[in-house]
Amino acid sequence: MTHTEIEMTEELIRDLLHDQHPDLAERPVRLGARGWDNQLWRLGDDLAVRLPWATQGADELLRKEHAWLPGLAPSLPLPVPVPQRLGEPSERFPRPWIVTTWVPGSPADRDPVTRGAEAADTLAAFLTALHRPAPDGAPAGRDRGGALADHTEGFARQLASAVEMGLVPDPDAVRAVWEDAVAAPRWTGPAVWLHADLHPANVLTADGTIGGVIDFGDLCAGDPACDLAAAWILLPEGAEDRFHAAYRPTPDAATLRRARGWAVGRALSGLLIGEAGVRGRPGGKPSWGPPARESLRRLTGASPRSPAARS
Repeated sequence: MTHTEIEMTEELIRDLLHDQHPDLAERPVRLGARGWDNQLWRLGDDLAVRLPWATQGADELLRKEHAWLPGLAPSLPLPVPVPQRLGEPSERFPRPWIVTTWVPGSPADRDPVTRGAEAADTLAAFLTALHRPAPDGAPAGRDRGGALADHTEGFARQLASAVEMGLVPDPDAVRAVWEDAVAAPRWTGPAVWLHADLHPANVLTADGTIGGVIDFGDLCAGDPACDLAAAWILLPEGAEDRFHAAYRPTPDAATLRRARGWAVGRALSGLLIGEAGVRGRPGGKPSWGPPARESLRRLTGASPRSPAARS
């Protein structure tokens, strides 16, 4: 990960607003969160400034959100951060940035979902509403929503890394889930809108259930199985069947097989990113490890080892 050398401060945020959106510049400013690609600064009670601070790809993702999310948000049954303004690169900050609505809640990697039945219904309603056919010209996923077979090499590298780090007790079981998903019939329906990055840090909880969805940078059109993986990534054990029963149209067996493949890949990624934080590597997110371990356990029937258990 390459973070910008520009220090993110309240002064910087206020200067950017004065230059391009002066009507917002006198609102209170305070740090909201540091994400994987962006920093979020609260702007009063109902808005936030989102600035990229990681790889250059984050610039494109912010522009994509600004272009497409305002048209999708009104039909979604959960709060999402709706872009309100676009900030263009300048001498003060040479990258684009956006002003969005603020979505309250606590990230699910820190406050997991506990009310499984209610969360299953909520997630199913959200994805049913989102997964409508995307129009011509909708963005294609960087690496989401297409054929799983295209990601086999990357999956193998991730699995090898996790095995080398002692995180996966039964790599054959993980590999079996992936290979079954790759062998499943491909999606032949229309390319539908996808969030494409539904992991615990991008879902907000309130009172034990799902209260909002954030970070639509990977928004794209593709196979709904990519998002249906969230049943194993976000929900408590035992809530998957209720989610699948509530989602429309009811997913067929092939779609669920592909969804499990997306889920096992996402769990491996979360496990590695969580472990990076435990071992002090740049960019690590220690809070991603526990939910990823639980997801992998459920998907394979094995219990991935935690760093504490190996020490």
